[in-house]
Amino acid sequence: MKEKIYPLIKKVSIFSKASEDAKEFSIKLKNWLEKKGIISNIFENLADLEKEENLKDVDLLLVVGGDGTLLITARRVARYKVPILGINLGRLGFLTEVNKDKSFDTLELILSRPLCISRRMMLRATLIREGEKVLEADVLNDVVVNKAVLARIVDVAVYVGDRYITTYNGDGIIISTPTGSTGYALSAGGPIIYPMMENFLVVPICPHTLTDRPLLLPPYEPITIEIVAKEKDAWLTLDGQEGTKLQYKDKIVVKQSPYYTYLVRTPDKYYFDILREKLNWM
Repeated sequence: MKEKIYPLIKKVSIFSKASEDAKEFSIKLKNWLEKKGIISNIFENLADLEKEENLKDVDLLLVVGGDGTLLITARRVARYKVPILGINLGRLGFLTEVNKDKSFDTLELILSRPLCISRRMMLRATLIREGEKVLEADVLNDVVVNKAVLARIVDVAVYVGDRYITTYNGDGIIISTPTGSTGYALSAGGPIIYPMMENFLVVPICPHTLTDRPLLLPPYEPITIEIVAKEKDAWLTLDGQEGTKLQYKDKIVVKQSPYYTYLVRTPDKYYFDILREKLNWM
């Protein structure tokens, strides 16, 4: 029987997590795609993947791993606007919604029609120290300021635009996108937000004041977090992966990124289907 050809998808790149399981499965994907007449390449190094020539004319980027692999990939390739489909080799997999054992059947369905794409807002975090920009990064899930493992509470002042809101005393603070609302923010007591909305979610981590509650804010004005306590260790973490130690008077300015992540979704599966599956809702 002749293999089915998919005229809408001509070139696919595959980014593989650095594990033997992911590498072996990526090779199976490449062979399967090439039998369909689709050009495909496997990348295991992000520095190679994010080169413009390697993503030029790519119709689809397959990410083989877990949500962490997809998050780091999204941050590095967002400027190219390439649609991303995650294949889950991890545990939970909110973002990598295609399970490994069903991946080929699901790919048959996805490639047989125009891609269903969910556009997700991103955040841009800028760390300012003594008036100088020392770090800037775009993230898909969240920007987190929290205490070191053995540290006492941290004190962070929060501003929206140029208006002071409050000072949180506790284990830290999360600034999340709607996509990130099912991540660390959910564990810290934040709400679940429909992922294609465009909002900032501000969630205090274990606040010492019970009236410190999560805030849902529009993305029109930046949020500034300032470290206002001396001799207390605090860290800035981006998407749960990249960490930077903070100093007294450091400011982290969070605004909406000019980039978006374009996630490909399964045509017959909706967001609430994923929630029911992942959160064991009845």
